[in-house]
Amino acid sequence: MPHYRAKSTLEQWRILQAVVDCGGYAHAAEKLNKSQSSLNHAVSKLQQVLGVQLLEIRGRKAELTHVGEVMLRRSRQLSQTVYELEQLACNMEQGWEPEIKLALEMVFDRNDLIPALKDFQEHGRGSRLTIEDTVLTGTLEHIRNESADLVITHQLPKGYLGEPIHDYYMDLVCHPDHPLAQQSSPISQDQLAQHLQIVIRDTANQPAEEGGWLKAEQRWTVSHFDEALRLVRSGLGFCWLPPYIAKRAMQKGSLRKLELKGSTCRKGSLYLVLPKGEKTGPCSRLLADLVLRHAPKRQQDDMEASAG
Repeated sequence: MPHYRAKSTLEQWRILQAVVDCGGYAHAAEKLNKSQSSLNHAVSKLQQVLGVQLLEIRGRKAELTHVGEVMLRRSRQLSQTVYELEQLACNMEQGWEPEIKLALEMVFDRNDLIPALKDFQEHGRGSRLTIEDTVLTGTLEHIRNESADLVITHQLPKGYLGEPIHDYYMDLVCHPDHPLAQQSSPISQDQLAQHLQIVIRDTANQPAEEGGWLKAEQRWTVSHFDEALRLVRSGLGFCWLPPYIAKRAMQKGSLRKLELKGSTCRKGSLYLVLPKGEKTGPCSRLLADLVLRHAPKRQQDDMEASAG
């Protein structure tokens, strides 16, 4: 409909919404700082050009007709779209990014991110957020190539700084009926090498040698911890898994933690990195501030400082 000309205006729909929300013309006129007669005229004109009745007066209250309920619901979507469009223009004029990307090392427990994301939804001015799972070299690529606005990583490339936000742990696990679970602990790497290892695929375009590979004779590669968990729980092989993935299965007895000679678990720190440095936009900085504010490590440090 390239030459279609709208019969109604956004202002008319805005007035209809106000009349309904305020329960009548008098309160709506006060809210919009307009005369009651102008609101009456706008709604009457809207009904006239549409050819349908939207409101009916019952006593002193204006109530929606069945048609009016449908039209009002759609008009709210239209008003929201226009608001978001104008907000986007304002954001771009102020240098506010319309879309940002957060790259997350897969060992990071996503539940720890929820409080920050809830705050970001409220204050992010409608900016779109893309969250991408990354592993090993793939995480470092996002930092070096500046292909993400924020990165949560367990290793810092040379020349980059990061804010510590959390510690991570990974346990070596298998099914309770797996042959490894029947051997005396602790288990040697030579014993492990005789069995199938499940590893997580490096997300880099040019992956480096995986740090978690224990030189097993057999190795199956999957793209996510959930798939690794499914395979290990079925009795296929062993794998390094973080507690947020494996904890429930271990509590239920469907996974067994293995004790490896010289290593009870794999652990380290997670850091928040802004790969673009000074070029980082205000929306990305807002999300970074929220992540740091809600970071378990930051909260723990604040509690220890208060106690001291």
